[in-house]
Amino acid sequence: MIRYFSRVFPLFMALLMLSGCGYNIMQQNEEAVNRAWGDLESQLQRRSDLVPNLVATVKGAANFEKETLQAVIEARAKATSITITPDKLSDPAAMSKFQAAQGQLSSSLSRLLVAVERYPELKATQNFRDLQVQLEGTENRISVARQRFNEAVEVFNFSLRKFPNSLTNSVMLKLKPKAYFKADEAARVAPGVKF
Repeated sequence: MIRYFSRVFPLFMALLMLSGCGYNIMQQNEEAVNRAWGDLESQLQRRSDLVPNLVATVKGAANFEKETLQAVIEARAKATSITITPDKLSDPAAMSKFQAAQGQLSSSLSRLLVAVERYPELKATQNFRDLQVQLEGTENRISVARQRFNEAVEVFNFSLRKFPNSLTNSVMLKLKPKAYFKADEAARVAPGVKF
């Protein structure tokens, strides 16, 4: 009986210690980051899908400035060409490049919507109003998704630094902190509106 106990006790203690090491928590937190990233990508895709409809509606309803429309088309093309996978979320350079492309699209859409104010006949069309409401709703969803992604990143990054998780991570998992989704540098300056 004593031999059995002397063999089982160390295993029992090891299991007890592993249950408090944070292994599962870090895995769960990383999955939460990946899910939040997927939600954000879904909203960015929704916006990307709406942009061609917005541009087509504007072209069809107004003699519109080609420069503004071209900027929106080019920004959408660039934003959809740059993708980032969950395994690249720990790469600040990749995140920065992705965020810059998305910021450029947001900025050009804002300029488009401000410029449309000069065309009352365009604002009066039901298709444009519906599309504008959808686009504004999408921008709000993107903002919420970014916030939730950053909250998931915060929880994950802290779980990597917290003791004893930090030991478990350095020995077993070797997970790297994820990069936050940051505002585009241009977003710090209010856009100029010219009529």
